[in-house]
Amino acid sequence: MIIKQLSSNDTGETGGHQGGILVPKKMEILNFFPTLPKEEKNPRIQLTFIDDAYKQWEFNFIYYNNKFFGGTRNEYRLTGMTKFFKFYHLKAGDKVNFNKHERVYKIGYERNNIPETNGKLKLTNSWITVKMK
Repeated sequence: MIIKQLSSNDTGETGGHQGGILVPKKMEILNFFPTLPKEEKNPRIQLTFIDDAYKQWEFNFIYYNNKFFGGTRNEYRLTGMTKFFKFYHLKAGDKVNFNKHERVYKIGYERNNIPETNGKLKLTNSWITVKMK
């Protein structure tokens, strides 16, 4: 299982536009997702996640690697999550957990009240991995 603590950028609270949540290039997190071909420009795969209410959500796992094709980006993102965030009224500080059992992807969330400091949220490392037995 992996867990992502949402930032205000992830949830759209800043009003800015971004292409999904950034997935760090840490193997313990990338190993959760299918491998994408690095020789292809901006490879992607659509993944179906099931939430705790058995509602299905379609997200895209994308490797924006256009830096190697004359562009500037070299990052992984999980996109198409805005409807999920809005449906469950998720805000910065809430956590989204991703789990996988065989070929079934699951998603859940946990509300988290993080105290503000001078009107700004303080977030540390926002991704963690959990080893399940």
